[in-house]
Amino acid sequence: MRILVLSLFLIAFLGIVKGQENFIKPGEVWKDIDGKPINAHGAGIMEHKGTYYLYGEIKEGNTWLVPDQGWECYRVPAGGVSCYSSKDLLNWKYEGVALAATTNDPTSDIDTGKVIERPKVVYNKSTGKFVMWMHIDSKDYSYARSGVAVSDSPNGPFVYINSIRPNGNMARDMTLFQDDDGKVYHFYSSEENSTMHMSLLTDDYLSHTKTEKRILINQSRESPAVFKYNKKYYVITSGTTGWSPNPASYAVADSVLGEWTNLGNPCIGNDADKTFHSQSTYVLPLKNNKNSFVYLGDRWNKLDLKDSRIVWLPLEMKDGKPEINWKASWIPITGK
Repeated sequence: MRILVLSLFLIAFLGIVKGQENFIKPGEVWKDIDGKPINAHGAGIMEHKGTYYLYGEIKEGNTWLVPDQGWECYRVPAGGVSCYSSKDLLNWKYEGVALAATTNDPTSDIDTGKVIERPKVVYNKSTGKFVMWMHIDSKDYSYARSGVAVSDSPNGPFVYINSIRPNGNMARDMTLFQDDDGKVYHFYSSEENSTMHMSLLTDDYLSHTKTEKRILINQSRESPAVFKYNKKYYVITSGTTGWSPNPASYAVADSVLGEWTNLGNPCIGNDADKTFHSQSTYVLPLKNNKNSFVYLGDRWNKLDLKDSRIVWLPLEMKDGKPEINWKASWIPITGK
C-alpha cells in the first residue's frame, strides 16, 4: 500500500512539474498550466495586487480572406477576449473569456462577424472598476472605432458599453498608457493609419477628453506599445505592411503631450529588420529592475491565424535607449 501511495504521489508530482514552464521560448507554442496553448493575441498585461493578468484576442476557427480589399485582409471569426493570470510571467492560468463575442447579431460591435483587436485593461482606483479598451472594426476595416467595456473583477466578465471614433477620429491599432498620476492616455493609429493620435481619457476612463495630440505625423506607424523610463516616454511601433513583419521603430518625448521624436529601430542582431518576425503589442516594466522591460509581440501566421505565435523578449534600457535582442529562451526576473 505504501508503495502504491508513493507511486501515485510521484505521478502527481511529475504531472505538476510537466505543466510548469521554466523559460520563455519566443515563437514556440506556449501552454498554460493545463497544457493548452495560450490564446491571447494583440495582448496587454495589467498587474493588480501582485498578480499579472494577460488579456488578448481569441483566435479560433478557419482563416479566410475578405475579398476585394487590395491587401491581405485575412480574418478569423472574432472570438472575444481571453484572460490569464500569473505570478511569474512564465506559468499562466486560464481565467476564461473576459469579454465574450456575440453570435448572429450583425448590429453588435462584438459579433463574431466583426473585428475585436488589441484589448488593453487598466484599473481605476477611484471607481474600483477594471476598464478595457479595444479596436473594433468591420471585417473590411472601414468601421475604425474604439470600444470600451467594464468589469468589477480583473478576470471579468466585462460588460461591453459602446464604441466611438475618439473626438471624431478614425481609430485602429491601439494601446493604453497609465501614467504615475493615474491619468490614462489612449494611443491609436488614425487617418487611414498614416498618423498616430493620442487622447487623454476622462477620470473614469470610459470616454475621451478634448485633450489630444497628433504624433508621428504621416509616418504610417501602427501597433503602439508605450512605456516610461527616467521621466521620459517611449513608444514602439511597427510599419504598416499588413500581416508581414517589418522594422520596429521607437520614438521618445519628455512629456506625453510633448513633441515625439522617432529615433529608429530598437532591435539588434539577426532579423532585427523584421522585429524578429513579430509585431509589437505591449511593453511591460519589470518590478525592482528599473532598466528592464518585457517586449510583447505577435508572430502572425496570416494563412492560419489561430497558429500565430507569441514573441516576448527582454527589453533593456542602455544610455536612455531601448534595446531588444533575440533570446531563444530566457527568464523574466519579476522581483517582489
